[in-house]
Amino acid sequence: MEQQILFWLYLVNLTLLILHEMDSAYWKEWELFRLPGGLAGFLWIHLPPWLAGLYGLVLVDRGAAAGLVLSLVVSAGGIFAFAIHHFFLAKGRSEFDTVTSRLILWLLLIGGLTQGFWTIRIMVRLPG
Repeated sequence: MEQQILFWLYLVNLTLLILHEMDSAYWKEWELFRLPGGLAGFLWIHLPPWLAGLYGLVLVDRGAAAGLVLSLVVSAGGIFAFAIHHFFLAKGRSEFDTVTSRLILWLLLIGGLTQGFWTIRIMVRLPG
């Protein structure tokens, strides 16, 4: 039962992270973080993390310990996205200052904390 809960939390949070990155493309996040390559570079840099994230979901579904590690990475990614963008908002930056952008960020925080809690709960109960 706990593994199924984690699977769905992981799926929802990974989807929210992808949605946030779609929003990030709109806001030209590569300029905010001074990343080279413009839009093309921004898109290509996301390929490895999305593949790893999707693979982690498969591992969680299979009950593999490595899936729990990737689950922590995904949950931390959501928490980090919330924190860094609220830092920029507090500094007066206008990017991500819409109802939709803020809602996605708050959902990432809540989902990331919840996913992290369930992941750690399962890790603590692992034998050995």
